[in-house]
Amino acid sequence: MDLGLDFGTTRTVVAQADRGNYPVLSFPDEHEDAHDHVPTVVADDGGGLVFGFDALAAARRGAPLLRSVKRSLADPGVTAESTVWVGERELPLLDVLTGFFAHLREAVDGALDRSSGDDAPRTVVGVPARAHSAQRFLTLEAVRRGGFDVVGMVNEPSAGSLEFAHRQSRSVTSRRDHVLVYDLGGGTFDASLLRLDGTRHEVVESYGVERLGGDDFDALLARLALERAGTTRAALGTAGWADLLDEARRAKEGLTPQTRRVGLEVADGDGGTRLVTVDVADFYDAATPLVERSADAMAPLVALLPAATDGEELPGVAGVYVVGGATSLPLVPRVLRARFGRRVHRSPLPSASTAIGLAIAADPDRPFSLRDRLSRGFGVFREREAGGQVSFDPILDRGLLTPDPVAPGDASERLTVTRRYRAAHSVGWFRFVEYAGLDAAGQPRGDLAPAGEVLFPFDPALQGEGVALRDAPVVRREHGPLVEERYTVDPAGVVSVEVVDLDTGYRTVQEVGAGVR
Repeated sequence: MDLGLDFGTTRTVVAQADRGNYPVLSFPDEHEDAHDHVPTVVADDGGGLVFGFDALAAARRGAPLLRSVKRSLADPGVTAESTVWVGERELPLLDVLTGFFAHLREAVDGALDRSSGDDAPRTVVGVPARAHSAQRFLTLEAVRRGGFDVVGMVNEPSAGSLEFAHRQSRSVTSRRDHVLVYDLGGGTFDASLLRLDGTRHEVVESYGVERLGGDDFDALLARLALERAGTTRAALGTAGWADLLDEARRAKEGLTPQTRRVGLEVADGDGGTRLVTVDVADFYDAATPLVERSADAMAPLVALLPAATDGEELPGVAGVYVVGGATSLPLVPRVLRARFGRRVHRSPLPSASTAIGLAIAADPDRPFSLRDRLSRGFGVFREREAGGQVSFDPILDRGLLTPDPVAPGDASERLTVTRRYRAAHSVGWFRFVEYAGLDAAGQPRGDLAPAGEVLFPFDPALQGEGVALRDAPVVRREHGPLVEERYTVDPAGVVSVEVVDLDTGYRTVQEVGAGVR
């Protein structure tokens, strides 16, 4: 049993690899109506957590509901100890995610008529291209704890390229061997430029916007409805605003190119509702800057293409492939075609494209290989001069090729970087970060994500159990030990660090970004 699991901000989609076909699984709601997704929501139903369609049903009975939990993973400071609020309960984020995936595992078993005692399905999981190590680690850990056998993690737009090649292989030629994947989901936007050489897919570069997606369009339409109703979000209260967002989401998803107006029910403050009408043209005028923002984020990728000749559109590109649930909004392909021309192709199943690509990646008989790149650099701040100064050391450059995320192999399929030096202090204090880029002086610029810290005793007298290294004084030493640092990136993009005193053999290993700071 081989699955592709697209953990989305608003919806989670699962596809199955079945003898060269990749059907999307269907899941029933409380009325036994079938849907091609499980809502990514959780509710506190009388002190117990419920998920998916059960959570939506509980919310209609008044239970507090948590939406868009995936966005919590994108927080630069997220760790294994991070918490989220479900109503008035503060709960560990990892426990909430694990509960959701355990619910999903039950739903998958039901959809495939499997017993809960059957072997865990082999699963490839998607993750935003710009996800940092902590986000990748926590996603992997929660999916595994939920009952899936995770055999790989693939960046979401890269999965879209696999689905493109599966559906439109004839579009790829020797002259047009690149694909631009535009992936606008419920909460994030990612874009990747990939080169397709026969069965080999190699990521050239990726960019994105971490907080831009369908949720933002919903909120925009809801605010327009508030204006038409002559009321405010504060007047609605938390529950009323959540109801209006649901109304806006349903109205947005029902839009077609022919739709001129949409009606939304807005609470009137007296226990009833009022129907207001929003012109679609007004909504599109307000939403166009959001779509333009996503298109602007693709500019660095377009700049990597060969220079155009004779007015050629996007030279070398077989297509701009548009995927993600939010791209069902007719405005999105309209703006993209105005910007990039006729080579813009929306997936026939935009909400399921990533899951299908992930299922292709999970297929043992898949006809494609995939090499991705690090979308963020990784480095360490080190203390110098007995703690009096701090220097920055870039370890893993942004753009390094990573192993095929589902290829056979273990250690041989990992990217490793090694440092050796003589330690000059009694204690090493390593503060790791992931960064968007470096300036001319080699210092990190743009957004930084703390990736954890490691304290390592270079003084043999401190290399024992129970030593409080944070309280130990940092002093210079003339003849320090020979130290080796080994940094390893696994196929999922998670970084681990091993520090070894080669003189004494003392060592520590930690997956940075995994939690402990």
